[in-house]
Amino acid sequence: MNLIGKIIGNRYEILEEVGLGGMATVYKAKDHVLNRLVAVKVLKDEFTTDADFVKRFNTEAQSAASLSHPNIVSIYDVGHEEENNLYYIVMELIQGKTLKEIINSEGTLSWKWAVNIAMQIASALELAHKKGIVHRDIKPHNIIITEDGIAKVTDFGIAKAVSNSTITAFGTTIGSVHYFSPEQAKGGFTDAKSDLYSLGVVMYEMLTGKVPFDADTPVSVALKHMQEEPKEPAEINPEIPSAVNQIVVKAMQKEPSARYQNATEMLHDLSTALKDPDGDFVIIENKDGGYTRVMQAVTDDQINEGKKEEVQTKTNFFTEHPKAKIAIIILGLILLFVIVFLITKIVIDGGITKKVDMPDFVGKTLEEAQTMADDLDLELNVEEVASSEVEEGKIVSQDPEYKEEKIDAGSTITVRVSKGPETAELPKLEGLTIEEAREKAEELGITLIEETENSDTVQQGYIIRQDTEVGTLVKSGDSVTVHISSGAEKVRVPTVVGMDEGTATATLKNAGLNPTVKYESHEDQDDGKVISQSIDANTETAKNSSIEIVVNKIEKQNKTIRISVNVKSIMGNSTQNSNTTNETENQSSTANVTILIDGSERTQENVDVNNSSFVYTYTSTGTHEITVKVGSSYTRTRRINFDESENNRQVIFDSNTTSD
Repeated sequence: MNLIGKIIGNRYEILEEVGLGGMATVYKAKDHVLNRLVAVKVLKDEFTTDADFVKRFNTEAQSAASLSHPNIVSIYDVGHEEENNLYYIVMELIQGKTLKEIINSEGTLSWKWAVNIAMQIASALELAHKKGIVHRDIKPHNIIITEDGIAKVTDFGIAKAVSNSTITAFGTTIGSVHYFSPEQAKGGFTDAKSDLYSLGVVMYEMLTGKVPFDADTPVSVALKHMQEEPKEPAEINPEIPSAVNQIVVKAMQKEPSARYQNATEMLHDLSTALKDPDGDFVIIENKDGGYTRVMQAVTDDQINEGKKEEVQTKTNFFTEHPKAKIAIIILGLILLFVIVFLITKIVIDGGITKKVDMPDFVGKTLEEAQTMADDLDLELNVEEVASSEVEEGKIVSQDPEYKEEKIDAGSTITVRVSKGPETAELPKLEGLTIEEAREKAEELGITLIEETENSDTVQQGYIIRQDTEVGTLVKSGDSVTVHISSGAEKVRVPTVVGMDEGTATATLKNAGLNPTVKYESHEDQDDGKVISQSIDANTETAKNSSIEIVVNKIEKQNKTIRISVNVKSIMGNSTQNSNTTNETENQSSTANVTILIDGSERTQENVDVNNSSFVYTYTSTGTHEITVKVGSSYTRTRRINFDESENNRQVIFDSNTTSD
């Protein structure tokens, strides 16, 4: 099925395929809730058709999600897409290469680098084992080396679910058989020491460039793990120090009891090897439980001499003590009777140790599990774990995991009881950056619903407010909405250059800006027009920002106009066109002359009609309306532009003047 471009879980957008394995396909995806890139591992169809497997898968993945360690790939989410029957795991996206890719490209690694990587893997296993989680599939394919040289182990706990699903699982994990422990190859019980065997194989491959056992079929490889001793790494690569060689040999002992008993022990030896690579500090037990040591070989003569001395000693003893011989015979008969009795009882009881059916405790209450354990003569080791999937008080998982097989009576089974989702008080997120808020949300296991909005007071990228109050009890899986500042609202600045002042200020106000006006005088540009603006047009700026415009206001000089009224001409013209009543007035020797400028009246009374003309001087700028009245019979109006007139220009009002 092609998942590229699809969104699963209403959250994860599949971007591209980045890996393909026997168990799953790995995709790079975008988490649209937390706005980050993640890796999504989608299980193959053959692992999703078995209901028991699905149950185990969810349990193991939830347990693995509790691991937090710098050398473990974090699991963020586990989900099921019902529409396409997809089971998936959401993990931390790591930029780097798998250890297998590095080995394939470089062949052997330097022993110091190999030891450093092994220490990081052992550190990850140490934490997991303390939490009761066994990986069961440690191999170079499951170890990612980041660009900074950090080893990250992935797929914790998932291999257990796969190995217990169906017989077909073996066929889908072909690559893992080269790293199986002997007990895994037999299908027996696996524990933390199985992981350490696999780590030994990984070290072997890093140091030599090859796996210790290889064959044409997986079954043949598995048999070699069980039956054959590998060639020591130092025989293949003489540059390997003796202590490092011995660490690999001890880790790969066929008997679990002869290996490192925990990751802490192996970490100690690895750390010591870096300081003392040729030191003699690695202790490897023989099959009989003794320690490896050097001694002189025993010769045939010494063996024969010993036998003669032993026979001679026995003969001398019975010759000197005849009654002892009789006593020994009687004791032998009694011992024979006891042995026969015990063998008979063992046969009747079904074996030396009583066997019982392994119970399935998952989903049961602790009381129900305790009753079942008492009936089967089993011991329970109870651990509490937080779970948002399993009801409080019910068992989440058990170790060993349930399967249809017999176990020894008196065995101890660890059960993990759900204490419900982990709850905590919601901290104050307001005022944090969104990255800081996401880190706190991840620690609490809650989901942030992020909404952005403009703010004039809160810096971009910071939390303005949270919908859930501080101190509210939240649990894993809860959602909290936060409002993130996207900064002040932006507006686009319009172009106002060339507009008049009124139009420009109105345009800027309508665009959401606060204009201020500055005046300058430039003779070479249009008067009254905007000649520049402080923020360039078509750029974005915060709403309500101040913007300054410069308006060209040319300073004008006052000019003087001499208004000359030819009274005689006007009065004579009036006489020619007047009626009898006016003739009487025209014959008068004086007349009143009134000059109105923009409505302001200036009157000169009793002007001599026969004396030339009346002159009035007026100084100003701009355009003015001038009206001249002579007596009551003559009125004329003219508009004079002082700015365009010459200074001391004479404007004549006479009988030929007509109103504008």
